[in-house]
Amino acid sequence: MIGGGRITDGSIHTRVLANLQRNLAKGAQIQDQLSSGKQLNRPSDSPAGTVAALQLRAETRTSEQYLRNAEDGMAWLGTVEDTLSSASSLVNRARDLTVQGLNSTTNGAIANEALAGEIDQIRDALITHANSRYLDRPVFGGNTTLEGAYDRTTGAFTGNNYDPADPVKTSVSRTVGSDVKVRVDLTGPEAFGDDATGLFKVLGDISAGLRSGDNTALTASLSQLDTSGNKLKSAISEVGSRYNRINQMKDSAQDRLLSVSAQLSDIEDIDLPKTIMEMQLQQTSYQAALAASAKVIQPSLIDFLR
Repeated sequence: MIGGGRITDGSIHTRVLANLQRNLAKGAQIQDQLSSGKQLNRPSDSPAGTVAALQLRAETRTSEQYLRNAEDGMAWLGTVEDTLSSASSLVNRARDLTVQGLNSTTNGAIANEALAGEIDQIRDALITHANSRYLDRPVFGGNTTLEGAYDRTTGAFTGNNYDPADPVKTSVSRTVGSDVKVRVDLTGPEAFGDDATGLFKVLGDISAGLRSGDNTALTASLSQLDTSGNKLKSAISEVGSRYNRINQMKDSAQDRLLSVSAQLSDIEDIDLPKTIMEMQLQQTSYQAALAASAKVIQPSLIDFLR
């Protein structure tokens, strides 16, 4: 017959203390979760969950960067669009003045001089518009590092032209999605024409034609002005389409960010009511363990001798 193993007071004390320590450790873990609001405070809490959380955090940072790029691109394109809209209004005014100047039967030299002076003012205002800046960079200068896209006196383009064969080096773009880049700049020649036949040259010819009273030249310049006006409208349409494209990618990045944040919360964040309940149960369990330990550990001879 095999007898049972001998259980000593020392073994009882050791097991009781070990159980209490495990109980305390579990309570401390729940307390950490309540204090931080996270169920993952160290990799050992959940190795698989930690890997998933790191991957989701990387996606979160990527989506946030796409959002910042989209907002910057929209601000750049917004500056371009507002400038072109104002420029189009000035071109319409210049056209009205040119048509008025063609009415040579009622206009005199003084009236034509006044019209030419206003045309000159419109030309100067348009050059100022063409040198508009965003974050200290000329929006119509391409990727130039100069202060302006146009010479303020001559109206000559001083920026860098866009080359469709090499868009990376000759344009300004923003990455707004995975492998999605949208160009946010518009060079001066694309909006206002080149130095030889562009808007500023046409306005200079109109001013000269008004002062000389040459209606033939004014008629030709009026046709060229209409061409320049249509070019501006096409540029506004192009900028608007790019703005909408970036806005769509921004919405997509926001949706992805919300989705990833929800997934990350499911992995990292605690269920507060559930965790509070677990904490209360753990405290009750610990108190019960203390009471049971007091009954299991019998008084020793020393206790009787006191």
